[in-house]
Amino acid sequence: MADAADRILPVPTGIRWSAATAAFQIEGARRADGRGRSIWDDFVDTTGLVRDGSTAEPGPDSYHRSGEDIGLLQSLGVDRYRFSISWVRVQPDGHGAGVPAGVAYYDRLVDGLLDAGVEPFPTLYHWDLPSALEAGGGWLSRDTVDRFAEYTEIMADALGDRVKSWYTINEPVSTSLQGYAVGELAPGRHLLFDSLPTVHHQLLAHGRAAGILRERGAAEVGIVNNHTWVQPATDSEADQTAAHLYDMIHNQLFADPVLTGAYPDLTPLGVELPVQDGDMEIIGTPSEFYGVNFYNPTTIAAAPEGAPVPFVQVPTPGVAHTGFGELWGIAPRALTEFLTDAARRYGDRLPPVIIGENGASFPEPDEVDGPLHDPLRIDYLASHIGAVADAVAHGVRVDEYTVWSLLDNFEWADGFSQRFGLVHVDHETSARTPKASYEWYRTLIAESRS
Repeated sequence: MADAADRILPVPTGIRWSAATAAFQIEGARRADGRGRSIWDDFVDTTGLVRDGSTAEPGPDSYHRSGEDIGLLQSLGVDRYRFSISWVRVQPDGHGAGVPAGVAYYDRLVDGLLDAGVEPFPTLYHWDLPSALEAGGGWLSRDTVDRFAEYTEIMADALGDRVKSWYTINEPVSTSLQGYAVGELAPGRHLLFDSLPTVHHQLLAHGRAAGILRERGAAEVGIVNNHTWVQPATDSEADQTAAHLYDMIHNQLFADPVLTGAYPDLTPLGVELPVQDGDMEIIGTPSEFYGVNFYNPTTIAAAPEGAPVPFVQVPTPGVAHTGFGELWGIAPRALTEFLTDAARRYGDRLPPVIIGENGASFPEPDEVDGPLHDPLRIDYLASHIGAVADAVAHGVRVDEYTVWSLLDNFEWADGFSQRFGLVHVDHETSARTPKASYEWYRTLIAESRS
């Protein structure tokens, strides 16, 4: 493996640089200042669902240590910071007036970022649905769309005088497929294709929120989805059909409505979505950017006869993988392929792309006594930034690249067992120690501007 630190890296001219986190993964303080209960509180408190039995406490404890995070961002030199707002800090039960202490936390965070010369770029929803709303059906219920619009109004009124760029909803595919279809993530439902109404309600919530934000002066608003480049395991007709279906469910089902105002043909799945008059116009209102989270390619084979779904994911042949296992293959070219294919598929309906997350977890110690040498992460980031540059060279407009993650954090169902951060976090003491990848990214950002 070539030393990425010494590589001459192609970097698109004028690209913005960012780093990302999410509220539940870094804030800790689950019971502080009137915070309510989310579906992730329910998930982590259910024995056996989180790999290492952790509960996100204290973790980075950013609710109390956000000043340290701002200092790291300022030193890193990023243009923007992607963070998320915890819905249950603002509305503990998902309705009613905002809790002053919760709103004030994000108010201080925004001011601190601006004072440090870092533009705040918040995400309204990064998976922490209020438990009270899940009890009423969650994203299966159209009422949740109305509740999300109300929450958006509160945050737009609180921060909209200073925040001009917003993500609405993060990775609706993960909520629908992993959260409601197969139960790997909160809320832990096992509905298979009966989960798909959650797709429509999340996309409608995005459209409603985008309209509210723009009415209150937002300059750019967009959704961000976890996309992947899908390939069949073999050239057999069965594998190619399975890969097509998976690509439709993982990629097209979420991108098509936002970018074209129409869903792909779901007839092969026997699914009908709960679309009402006017919904598709709301969902398909043009956005200022389209967010793409990308981690790995996906290789699909036909499922055995009688399986509940017609496809199965298998390891991508001939590639290394990250600490998440053999299904998380490292293939930077797949990012180029996805971006160039999206540009061909959607043409001028594809707005400027923002890479909203890209990063990798590798095995690392829980405690360190100095900067951690993490060459595998540096190589992963370098090669994927190069893949973005290749896509740009082929005519794709990409305006921003975001590393996941600024900090080692609570990695959902894997708890504290996976580390994605540029900064090592001791999850017992919350101590932060920048890794070699932090210094590498800082140098890259500085050199890209020289």
